[in-house]
Amino acid sequence: MTSSKVTDATATGAPEEGYERGLGSRQVQMIAIGGAIGVGLFMGAGANIAKAGPSIILMYALAGVVIFFIMRALGELLLYRPVSGSFAEYAREFLGPFFGFVTGWTYWLMWVVTGMAELTAAAIYIHFWFPEIPQWVSALVFLVVLFGVNLISVKIFGEVEFWFSMIKVTAIIGMIVIGLGVLTLGFSDAGDTATVSNLWSHDGFFPNGIGSSLMTLQGVMFAYLAVELVGVTAGESENPEKTLPKAINTLPWRIIVFYVGALLVILSVVKWTEFSAGESPFVHAFGKIGIPLAAGIVNFVVLTAALSSCNSGMYSTGRMLRDLASNSEAPQAFGRLNARKTPAFGISVSVALMGIGVVLNYVVPEKAFLYVTSVATAAGIWTWMMILVSHIRYRAAVDAGRLRASSFPAPGGAIFSWVALLFLIGVTFMIAYDKDARVCLYVAAGWAVALAVGWRILKSRNPQIAARGGDEPELEKVG
Repeated sequence: MTSSKVTDATATGAPEEGYERGLGSRQVQMIAIGGAIGVGLFMGAGANIAKAGPSIILMYALAGVVIFFIMRALGELLLYRPVSGSFAEYAREFLGPFFGFVTGWTYWLMWVVTGMAELTAAAIYIHFWFPEIPQWVSALVFLVVLFGVNLISVKIFGEVEFWFSMIKVTAIIGMIVIGLGVLTLGFSDAGDTATVSNLWSHDGFFPNGIGSSLMTLQGVMFAYLAVELVGVTAGESENPEKTLPKAINTLPWRIIVFYVGALLVILSVVKWTEFSAGESPFVHAFGKIGIPLAAGIVNFVVLTAALSSCNSGMYSTGRMLRDLASNSEAPQAFGRLNARKTPAFGISVSVALMGIGVVLNYVVPEKAFLYVTSVATAAGIWTWMMILVSHIRYRAAVDAGRLRASSFPAPGGAIFSWVALLFLIGVTFMIAYDKDARVCLYVAAGWAVALAVGWRILKSRNPQIAARGGDEPELEKVG
């Protein structure tokens, strides 16, 4: 049966109603760039380097290729029908209402717990300068400030995110330029030992074996979480037909520069055996080069990365809750917009739950970050899988003539979506094999049970929900 909501949106390209189109091209581009640079790179790369050595560069490149496949699949869906709750909407349309329900709530959970983690990280970074300030106080201050930013208007959110991302981009480019100067001119304390041969001179490119390198993929994929955030901005972009393809198509060079390029330079300037888990490779490299105040500079950059991620999380949670409410999968109060056209109630409830992170920082400050990070990886992988499966179903409908083609088709059709899907399944098995990482799968199992119970309750109260969708869409015929 034809869905008028989908048909109208497909035919007209109209976004979800009500939102202010307050995100310009400049802001969408920088949100897309910022989504590819986070604490996972600035801090997490140290542990990955210690496990994989120079081969970590190849792992980031390999994961980057898969991320590009995912984003091109998402891009094709976004230009077919640009909506703010994109991931849940596409899962709902192409896989059925249950999958839309699960995807929407799972993506919401991912950002709530990520917000907790980033607040904790930001509070830890503040300790670098002000050790006398209790960790929970810093976390609370950041929570309140970012809450205000998201509540005022989407324009303010976009502007704050623009400058957060600008700081991160400038820092990495500066590191690359300085590192290249050390390699070519030989200046600084690291000049005598800096050489490209550091990439293979210390027990080879795969010093701990290929298997050990592959086992870092789950950590590498975590570093790319939030790159899909550009899809959530679709309903509030001024010109999604132009800004979204541009943001997605620039992803490869962002990965090449910010991940592959930065790590190539760092591991050439400083041999990989000097890096360790729990230490930012950027801080270590800056210190090795001998730049004054290096630790303080990088600590400030990492602080902005954490605040940027938390800021994005607040933005995403409100939009996803509104999408769930519009489909009767969440309380209707979440669907209301305030006078400034922001989903204030949904943001407020999400921020209140993020406040649990403040409590954790008060009760167990030394373990708060560990308690909330494991969930994000599993939730992110689920979201990416739903994007890929939805894209595969969409392409099947287009090929059969049941749906009009998107103006931004993914190269290779559904082939690369299948490749990326198999890759993500492989990463999931690696997570299950790793005794330290598999805790996130236990959490995911508990969350799945909670969602299954929630869905049964929802169906019993509103039987019409389960009757919607579920079959391959039969919309307007093409030609």
